[in-house]
Amino acid sequence: MKKIVSCATLCAAIFASSLTISLPSQAAIPFGEDGVPTLAPMLEKTSPAVVSISVEGKHKIRQRVPDLFRYFYGPNAPREQVQEQPFRGLGSGVIIDADEGYIVTNAHVVDNADEIIVSLGDGREIEAKKIGEDKGSDIALLKVSPDNLSEVKLANSDAIRVGDFVVAIGNPFGIGKTVTSGIVSALGRSTAMSINAYEDYIQTDAAINRGNSGGALVNLKGELVGINTAIVGPNGGNVGIGFAIPSNMMKSLVDQIIKYGEVRRGLLGITGQNVDSGLAKAMGLDVNQGAFVREVAEDSAASKGGIEPGDIIVEINGKKIESFNELRAKIGSLGAGAEVELGLLREGKHKEVDVVLEDFSARNIEAEEIHPALDGATLADGTTESNEPGVEISDVAARSNADRLGLKQGDVIVGVNRQRINNVAELRRILNADERGVIALNVKRGRSSLYLVIR
Repeated sequence: MKKIVSCATLCAAIFASSLTISLPSQAAIPFGEDGVPTLAPMLEKTSPAVVSISVEGKHKIRQRVPDLFRYFYGPNAPREQVQEQPFRGLGSGVIIDADEGYIVTNAHVVDNADEIIVSLGDGREIEAKKIGEDKGSDIALLKVSPDNLSEVKLANSDAIRVGDFVVAIGNPFGIGKTVTSGIVSALGRSTAMSINAYEDYIQTDAAINRGNSGGALVNLKGELVGINTAIVGPNGGNVGIGFAIPSNMMKSLVDQIIKYGEVRRGLLGITGQNVDSGLAKAMGLDVNQGAFVREVAEDSAASKGGIEPGDIIVEINGKKIESFNELRAKIGSLGAGAEVELGLLREGKHKEVDVVLEDFSARNIEAEEIHPALDGATLADGTTESNEPGVEISDVAARSNADRLGLKQGDVIVGVNRQRINNVAELRRILNADERGVIALNVKRGRSSLYLVIR
C-alpha cells in the first residue's frame, strides 16, 4: 500500500531542506514539534530586546513676518515668528546593553522629544533619557535603569551578503510588536530622499512600515545586523523596499556617543565623485565602480597619507566599496583619530595607503546653526584659489536649503551685504546682527565671483 503525502507536507519538507544548507552567516531553521520549520525559538529569545517608544514634545515652527507688519512697526520688527506646536510620536528601539540600559533608536524618532517612554515586552513602561544622537546618520542612544532587561547580540554587518535571510522586528503603526521576514536585497544603498549625508544602508524586502523606525533587523541566529530606518513607498506604506543602518556603523557611532557624549566624525579631506562608465571611459580607467578623488585638501589626512587627485579608492579596511557616497558614509561613521587602510588604483596599479582621520567637528560646523536658509551646508574656515580668506563650503547635502540656494562644495563666502568676512565667526556675527531680511552672499567659485541672495 502506497503512503500518500499531502502537497503541503511535501512542500514544507522541500522548503525546510533548502533552508538547512550551511551558509557562513546564516543558521539552519529549526523544526517545531510538528516537523514544520519555524523561527519561533529564535524570536522568543530575540524579541524581548526590541522595545516600543512613544514620545511627546514640541516642534518649533518659524513663520516669516509679513512686510506690512514690518512697515507699521519699523525696521526693528522681527523678521520671523517662532511658534511651538505639541506633537506625539511612536517608534521602536533595540536594547544593545542590558547591564547599562542602553537602547538604540533613530534620531528622528526622538527628535525634539521632551518625554520618552519605553514599553518593554513584559508590559513595563519606563522613562528613558537621551544620551546623545547623530542626525547625520539618524542614530540616537537612550538609557533606562530597570533590572531584568534582555539584549540582542550584534552581528558583523560587514559579513552579510545579498540573499541572506533577515527578520525585521518593530512596532508598525503603533499596533504592537510585529515580525516580518525577507532577504538582504542590496548593500551600500543611499536613498537620496533626504539631506541625510551619511547613508550606507542595508536594503531588504522584509516589510517595514511607519513605527518600525529604530527597530531591529536580525539574521536567523537572532543577531542584530541593522537598525531599521527608512522605506520607499507611496504614503509611507511598504512595497518591499526598506533600509537599515548596518550594525557595525551603528556600534562605531554609539561608542563615540558613550565616550564623548557626541559623534566625533572622521574626516579624510578629499572631494570627489562616483566612478561610472562615462568617467571610466574619459579617464581610461579599468574599473566602473569606486570613489574618484577630484581634489585633496592641504595638510589633510588624505594628503598626509599620500592620496593624490585622480586616484580611485576601491577598498576601505580590506572591504570593497562601490561609490564615493559609500566611502563618505563609512569614513564619516569612524571616529576622529581612527587608523584606516585604503586600497586605491593609480595609473592602473593597485596601491594601499594608511591614513589617520582628522576630527570633522574641529574644522566644520553645521550652517543651520548660523542661519536656517543655509541648512544642509557644512562650513569651515578656508581660502580661495588666490589664498583669500573666507568661509569654505566643505559639504552641501542634496536637496537641502543650501543646495536650493545654489551653494556648491568648494565655494568660499568672502562677503555678506558688501561686508568683508574672513572666517566663520565673522559670518555668524554679521548674520545675527543683520535686520534687513535680505542677505547677499559674495561667493568665490574657483576664479569666478557671484552673489547668492537669501530672502
